[in-house]
Amino acid sequence: MSGTGEALDPDFPYAVLRDLGTGVFTVDVLGRITFVNPWTERLLGRSSAQLVGRNAHDLLHRRPDGSPVPRGQCTMMSPLDGGLCVEQGSEEHFLRADGTTVPIIWATTPLRLAGRRAGLVVVFNDFSLHRDAEERAAAHTAALEALTTRLNLVADVSSVLMSTVAASGRITRLLRLLVPALGDWAAIDLRSERERTAGVLERVAVRSHAHPRSARRLEGPLPPLPSGSRPPVARATGGDEPARLSADEVLGNPDAPLAATHRPLFDRLGGHSAVVVPLRARRRHYGMLTVARAGAAPSLTDDEILLLTDIGRRLALVLDNARLYHEQRNVAETMQRQLLAPLPRVEHLRMAARYQPAQSTMEIGGDWYDAFLLSDGAMALVIGDVVGHDLEAASHMAEARNMLRALAWVHQEPPSVIMRCLDEAVTNTSDAPMATVVFARVEGPEGGPWRLHWVNAGHPPPLLVTDEGDARFLTRHGPLVGMSAALNLGLEWPDTCEDLPPECTLLLYTDGLVESRGRPIDLGMAKLRHHASILAGRTVDDFCDELLARLDPSGDDVALLALRLCPAGAGAHGDGRPAPRSSYGPAAPNRAAPGSVQRDVPVQDPTRDLPKE
Repeated sequence: MSGTGEALDPDFPYAVLRDLGTGVFTVDVLGRITFVNPWTERLLGRSSAQLVGRNAHDLLHRRPDGSPVPRGQCTMMSPLDGGLCVEQGSEEHFLRADGTTVPIIWATTPLRLAGRRAGLVVVFNDFSLHRDAEERAAAHTAALEALTTRLNLVADVSSVLMSTVAASGRITRLLRLLVPALGDWAAIDLRSERERTAGVLERVAVRSHAHPRSARRLEGPLPPLPSGSRPPVARATGGDEPARLSADEVLGNPDAPLAATHRPLFDRLGGHSAVVVPLRARRRHYGMLTVARAGAAPSLTDDEILLLTDIGRRLALVLDNARLYHEQRNVAETMQRQLLAPLPRVEHLRMAARYQPAQSTMEIGGDWYDAFLLSDGAMALVIGDVVGHDLEAASHMAEARNMLRALAWVHQEPPSVIMRCLDEAVTNTSDAPMATVVFARVEGPEGGPWRLHWVNAGHPPPLLVTDEGDARFLTRHGPLVGMSAALNLGLEWPDTCEDLPPECTLLLYTDGLVESRGRPIDLGMAKLRHHASILAGRTVDDFCDELLARLDPSGDDVALLALRLCPAGAGAHGDGRPAPRSSYGPAAPNRAAPGSVQRDVPVQDPTRDLPKE
């Protein structure tokens, strides 16, 4: 009944079925079709006359390949036979009039007329549209997952390559990411840059998930390449495009491209294919990266090769940056060493100096030490630090050092006068920034007694250590150089004198020895005094080396200057052989701590790789 109390149009139920937008048909208790709606005709390509009266199972129910489905396996019509009542499904197919099948999603409900069982109502629709949508959604999800995996790999690779670990450590970590994420084994071959082996390939890292020991045995310099193998290797290491390799070709043909370099890899680690990516950056060729697949894994796809090529570019940039770092650091340290003066050899005095560059930067600094004889026979000792850490600071350091040398030679006056003159000269004739300086005179006859006369311009205090191990700081400070005259403060530098006991050690040092980000200067000075006391009996060279080793300074440049008063009858050599009073020579034998510099003594370059954390 309608809302107005009028009877429904007898055609209303048919109109609903006609416009329902899904197929509907009925069957009697024998499974014969008794009614179909227009959507059924459209979906099956059959008219009502072709359907009504026919057995629905025999006419329509098919497997995906079009073959008949046995009646006993028909879940849709099983309720008619008193079987299990299955009300819906999506794994069935109906046969169209043109002989094709259509996957359907269906549901059934019992049909009752006048209170008695009269058959079934079957509602169905073309499931291919839903299945296609599901497949597209699944493919889209899979693509997103693959993209996410690659982005995560790129992020991990970037994190490894951007770390401050040494380049060799980054390469090892990189291969751990690539295997097994992109391949079953991987190798990195780099061109040697040593003079004697320039251009020779060295297999610096190999990683295999299945054969780790065999992979490690493959590392090392590669044998000289046959003349026929050099062009393809040159293309692989110096080109722009990756190269695909087949294991069958490499193992079966000794003349195949890259067979000379990659045959041992396939022979010992297995695999069916590989991709070789050149490591090239800023027009420099560094080597090649190889990633291989083994077993049932498919060959690398085009997208994976693009990803691998990008990783190769990133690795090449790391190697190129390391090269630039080494070159600039070597230039900077060479300049710094040339700016540091040699130490004089003076009878009854032993001296040693050390310079250790900052380990966390490639810039040189303004730290310096100096020692020279004055015209009146006194020994001048200087330790200083100009503000800044760059070439400009080193240049200003050289200016301040030369000014101080000239002033100390010309003016045989108390150190405070020399410091005041230096302050005025720096302020009025140079653009150098402020500096901290200790200037001292060691005065006395050859056999002693000796006396230290010094002035301190804002620098860490000198440390005096007796031969018994008593250590104390000589504390008394004045303003920094470049402060008083520049600000018209009229400040003064107090002169201080101290008697030097026989066989004592005087240590001058810069703040990098005792101060760092993780250690306050008070703690650093306490540690310095403690270790200096313990090392009092060592030779002056061992004294400096052990201090550097035990304090392990990091983060800033460090300069040390140590003076030891020899016992009576011992010369500068420590064995009784006197040295010429004004002779100059090496600061000490070549026994410096790793990374330190001794003037005029060849030292091993400490910057063999990027700085470590």
